[in-house]
Amino acid sequence: MKRLISIALAAALMPMPAHARESLGMYATWGAFRDPQVPRCYAIAMAVPSTLRRDYQPYATVGTWPKRSLRNQVHFRLSRKMAKGAKIVLRIGGERFELTGGGGDAWAADRKMNAAIVAAMRSAGRMSVHSRDATGRGFSNTWPLAGAASAMDAASIGCARLR
Repeated sequence: MKRLISIALAAALMPMPAHARESLGMYATWGAFRDPQVPRCYAIAMAVPSTLRRDYQPYATVGTWPKRSLRNQVHFRLSRKMAKGAKIVLRIGGERFELTGGGGDAWAADRKMNAAIVAAMRSAGRMSVHSRDATGRGFSNTWPLAGAASAMDAASIGCARLR
């Protein structure tokens, strides 16, 4: 139950007004939502809780924006503000991806990498992002992937008719 509350909180942290979102379902640690006013749909999960210092509440999203012809775009809100120029590495199973980003945000460098990340998420048990914070200290955030594939599918279906 605590995890469901965390996911609902993450949805509230998204930049659009909360009243515009519709829940498409909860799938283990992942939720799926639709915002028909934008329109957009997304799967979202909070990172594994930590007692370490955090600048931000970390979450991962996989979003679809039908009017922009964008599908399954991966975004990570990390727990700390990253050092300028810091390497951002995503590990999913045995795969490694070097992400791009800045501040507290990270995403795939291009569409090909984005598609590879989404494919890897469908078959792995967890993923983690590693970087260096503004003070130069290493940090990481981890997300379980149980339910991610179902949440991503629900988000894609939720936006199939939104144009």
